[in-house]
Amino acid sequence: MEEGRVLVEHRDGVTTLCLSNPARRNAISSTMWQQLIQLASQIPSDGQTRAVVIRGAGGRSFSAGADISGFATARSDDANARTYDDLVEAACRAIEAVTVPTVAVVAGHCIGAGNSVAASCDLIVATDDAVFAVPAARLGLGYDPRGVERFVRVFGVPLTRELLYLAQRVPARRLYDLGCISRLSGRQELEATVGEVVGQLVGNAPLTLKAAKLAIRATADASLADQALQAALAADASLDYQEGRAAFLEKRAPHFVGR
Repeated sequence: MEEGRVLVEHRDGVTTLCLSNPARRNAISSTMWQQLIQLASQIPSDGQTRAVVIRGAGGRSFSAGADISGFATARSDDANARTYDDLVEAACRAIEAVTVPTVAVVAGHCIGAGNSVAASCDLIVATDDAVFAVPAARLGLGYDPRGVERFVRVFGVPLTRELLYLAQRVPARRLYDLGCISRLSGRQELEATVGEVVGQLVGNAPLTLKAAKLAIRATADASLADQALQAALAADASLDYQEGRAAFLEKRAPHFVGR
């Protein structure tokens, strides 16, 4: 029987989604994929949330990937496999569509579809002992091309080939050196590192971040180009832009309100 759930917490402008399935190292069940879709889609765009953090419960594993204990049913034939892949893709796209910056906090193992979740976030903060792996080739599993495309966008072609072809664990240090990870941290310093990154996001102008995120997404999805342009123009006409200019001239920290 599948277990697990996605826990949610709202605090000081930050929404945290926590993958919690401790019996299976935070493997993501079908129910959890559905919860990710629902929770990501419900994150408000009214300025109440300035950043989103996605992490694994317990700190020992971000996620062991999709919960294969349910695959006997979920991927029992071509039709079911396609339905399951659609569910995973919908969850990843819901994360990508969140209007505020998203941060994946990867401690320990990030396996299989856990990489899809991490790659759907804007920034990745990882512990220096974290490992990334996609073991599909050891399972005989055909990886969804949409997920492969996401890996290529975030990890690049050479590393995506290595992850998929060799099915071996890649240390976080390697991803950091390649620019795939934003911050690398020791275990003891992880919360401070995450707090620093999230604090910078929360303190920056939210309309500027929204426009920047749309512009970056538009490089992969041309249908977002007009939205990105309108978001940039809205930032230019905002009270926050006036506040930013005033703060610069007055040599003080700006106070942005998202208007």
